[in-house]
Amino acid sequence: MTPDESRAFARVALEVATRAGELALQGFRKPKNVTHKGQHAEIVTEYDFAVEQAIRDQLALRTPDVPVVAEEKGGERKGDLIWYVDPIDGTTNYAHGHPFWAVSIGMVSGGVPVAGAVVAPSLGIAWQGWTGGPALRDGEPCHVSKTDSLADSFLATGFPYDRRTSSDNNFAQFVALKRVAIGVRRCGSAAIDLCLVADGTYDGYWEMKLRPWDIAAGIAIVWAASGRVTGFDGGPPEVERGELVASNGAIHDQLLLARGKAIP
Repeated sequence: MTPDESRAFARVALEVATRAGELALQGFRKPKNVTHKGQHAEIVTEYDFAVEQAIRDQLALRTPDVPVVAEEKGGERKGDLIWYVDPIDGTTNYAHGHPFWAVSIGMVSGGVPVAGAVVAPSLGIAWQGWTGGPALRDGEPCHVSKTDSLADSFLATGFPYDRRTSSDNNFAQFVALKRVAIGVRRCGSAAIDLCLVADGTYDGYWEMKLRPWDIAAGIAIVWAASGRVTGFDGGPPEVERGELVASNGAIHDQLLLARGKAIP
C-alpha cells in the first residue's frame, strides 16, 4: 500500500470517527441502558450499538469493498483490507461519566495496521496516523518522547476483563513496573493509551488480552509517530493475538525485560 493510499484511509477514518464521536457525545453523562456481555465484567450500552451502526453505514458508503469488523456485531475477516472498529473504546468509563473513552477506526492490510484515527470527544482530542506519514494530534504533527531510561518513564497499562478468575491478569507486572517507573497509569482505553504514547505523553504502554478493534488504529498512529510496537516476545505485533508493548523505542527493550521478569 502506498503512503497516499494509507493517507486516504486515515482521512476517511478521521472523518467517520469524528461524526461518530458527536453521536456518542449525545449520550455522555446521561441515563443509559447498561447491560453485561460475556462471562466477565464487560458492559455495553445502547450507544455502543448506535455508534457502531452509524460507522458501518458511513464506511459502506465510502469504502464499500472493504469489510468491517467491529466490537458489537463482529464481521467477516476476509480479503487483504479490513476496517477494525471500536465504536466506544472505554465503555466502562463512558457509562460512568469518566471522560477517557474514544471512537477508534483502524485499517489493517495483510494483518498489519496501516492507518487509523482515534477521536476522544469528551477530551476534545483527535489523533490520526498512516504508513509513510506523520502522526497528528488535532491536526498538528506529534512524536514519541525522548526518554531513554525506564526509571524516568511515565507508563500506562490495563487489565483484562477476566482478571477476577485468571492468574494471567497483569497484576504482578503492574506492581513490578510501578516500583521502577515514575508512574504507571490505568485509564481504561487502549486506543487512547496508544495515542498518548504517540504524542509523547506516555513513554511506554503494555497490555494483554486486547481485541483487534482496540489496537489497530493506535498501532498505526504509534508507528507514524516513530514509536515502536511489538508483542511481548519482542516480535511484530499481531492484532488478533491481543498482547503488545508500545513505546518511544528508546525504553522498549528495558520495558520488555522488566515486564518479562515480573511474570509469576
